[in-house]
Amino acid sequence: MMASVKVLDDLAKMLISGGIEVVDCSGVLGPDTPLLKLPPELAKDTPKIEVHKISEYDKDGPLWAWNWLKVGEHSGTHFDAPHHWITGRDYQDGFTDTLPVQRLVAPVNVIDCSKEAAENPDFLLTVDHVKAWEAEHGEIGNGEWVVMRTDWDRFANDEAAFLNADSTGPHTPGPTAEVIEYLVGKGIVGWGTQCIGTDAGQAGAMHPPFPAHNLLHKANRFGLASLANLDRLPAKGAILIAAPLKIEGGTGSPIRALALVARG
Repeated sequence: MMASVKVLDDLAKMLISGGIEVVDCSGVLGPDTPLLKLPPELAKDTPKIEVHKISEYDKDGPLWAWNWLKVGEHSGTHFDAPHHWITGRDYQDGFTDTLPVQRLVAPVNVIDCSKEAAENPDFLLTVDHVKAWEAEHGEIGNGEWVVMRTDWDRFANDEAAFLNADSTGPHTPGPTAEVIEYLVGKGIVGWGTQCIGTDAGQAGAMHPPFPAHNLLHKANRFGLASLANLDRLPAKGAILIAAPLKIEGGTGSPIRALALVARG
């Protein structure tokens, strides 16, 4: 107990001194935030984000400013809970208001694929890539986050570039099904990307379709999408805090993802 108290005390001092930096891994949430576009014959899209003013030091509220929002659960930098996908629908703790919050704060492994993604927007992360990364940086452990760095957040102010779609669908990097199976087998808490979703743009043609969604949520694991600033995180050694809003029966939520990174 005393050792744990000292660890927290040391952490607090490091946060205050700047020895540990808090890195914002979220994009801005607003009317221009890129949103997923689905084929209209397949499904209904999330509505565009709206921010409406209630008052700003005026007749509707003379001393205060506040707004009301219209926003989908899976908008901007967001969290996918297991109930988001049909394979995870039976978990009683698979909603944003029932999941165990202990799992949301965990070490994060950052696999840098930025060079490959810049050369090929349809780049797929394979098990061989991950094993080579582990040989260099150390094994991915049980209860840890794994995120795929592609620096795709550089397109976040341009929805067309961020989605990168043509007549064959979106072209964005992501994981193979085998990678997700491998990581789930290692006991990860969840998987994240810097693109619009946790899967590659062409993942609908994979087996199974959309393997990150399918396999992660089948195993009661979490997904993170539209992450930002992963270039400011080390390959290993940071702590990621990715907490969704406690929405009743929520399948996901926009988040303010924060990473604790040692400096100096």
